[in-house]
Amino acid sequence: MMMNVTKTSTNDGTCERCCTKFVGLSVKMGDVFILENINLHIHCGELTALVGPNGAGKTTLFRAILGEIPHSGSVEFCHSSSQTVKGKLTIGYVPQRIDFDASCPLSVLDLIAISISKRPICFGYSSSLIKLSTEILSLTHAEHLIKKQLGKLSGGELQRVLLALALYPVPNLLLLDEPISGADVTGTKAFYKMVSDFRHRFDLSIILVSHDIASMMLLADRLIVLNRSIIADGPPAKVLENTSVEQTLGLTFLQREQSL
Repeated sequence: MMMNVTKTSTNDGTCERCCTKFVGLSVKMGDVFILENINLHIHCGELTALVGPNGAGKTTLFRAILGEIPHSGSVEFCHSSSQTVKGKLTIGYVPQRIDFDASCPLSVLDLIAISISKRPICFGYSSSLIKLSTEILSLTHAEHLIKKQLGKLSGGELQRVLLALALYPVPNLLLLDEPISGADVTGTKAFYKMVSDFRHRFDLSIILVSHDIASMMLLADRLIVLNRSIIADGPPAKVLENTSVEQTLGLTFLQREQSL
């Protein structure tokens, strides 16, 4: 069992100029819109930061993309710049956190086996499964954690494991929902560097939810400000010049983030 971590690229370095399209995506609870008329084109190799106040609908947008909640509108994946060649959208997802009993003796290998193998873990692991699990973890330099108990992982270590899992198989779209929650400064910088490297290595379309605007100014190709609908969308520096963004996020919020 070998791990395939390559994606087809054209001569211009893009993954067939692929694009994930959100067309009129809306989520409604009763008569209230939680998300309204989200229209976006997310291209391969592009890292998009998604910011907004609490309750703006950021996690709801991810849940709609993942098919976890009902929504109107559509999410489409196109293989080419002509946007006429439709394909199946493969999504990788790293949540803010996972809920589990820290005292449970579940190991990193157990988690990976549950996620990628149809064979019950009570029957043990084949050498090929262990090899594949090691290869998956090596993507985020976490192979040394394979036997470690989940409850004993640091926040940064756990996020590395979850990111590695999200990259198998290599997705078209990677969703990261505040992925550095619980990580220290060193772990945060290392995680962001890995994410930035992966977008180029695999031509990934990445959407990253964050409150760390200062880091997103340096990391992201594109910044989207969301508050139920899209308030602003474009290069980070340009977006933050928008007065409606200041009103949405709050001046003190921007001042605090930019002073970091």
